[in-house]
Amino acid sequence: MSDYQITNGKGFTGRHMLFIMLVFFGIIISVNMTMAWYASSSWSGLVVENTYVASQEFNKKAQAMHAMATSGVSGEFALQDGLIVYTLRNRDGSPATADAVTAHFKRPVGDHEDFIIRLPKRRDGHFEARHRVLSGDWIVEIISKNEGTTVMHEALRINTAGFVQ
Repeated sequence: MSDYQITNGKGFTGRHMLFIMLVFFGIIISVNMTMAWYASSSWSGLVVENTYVASQEFNKKAQAMHAMATSGVSGEFALQDGLIVYTLRNRDGSPATADAVTAHFKRPVGDHEDFIIRLPKRRDGHFEARHRVLSGDWIVEIISKNEGTTVMHEALRINTAGFVQ
């Protein structure tokens, strides 16, 4: 007698191959659908006009942002009952000097509701304007300047549900 045992099974069949193919492509399709869902749900919507020009300006913008970060100037944004308020402060808490503040309200996707508003100076370091802001998600880019030089430039992502309207 030999050490080998003979079985009566059919071995690898077409059904086995079909099952393997269905599992393989099922995994591929489910991974692709998951990645597509994450990509579409996390997209910020920020787009530049010309990617080449934006890449060439990156170092200059990074240096300017570093200079702003080390200056110690900080901004505080508030929105209440249609009143947009922006307060600029130095590191020690005193009002920062600026003569012009603009706020660019942008929707994360689409630009049909975007608007730019100038916030007039009410007192040193305090700027405000009245404007109705529709509910939902917004990206607010705030640029503060003093005699043409940028003092503070920041972008905030807000949901107006977090503010009293």
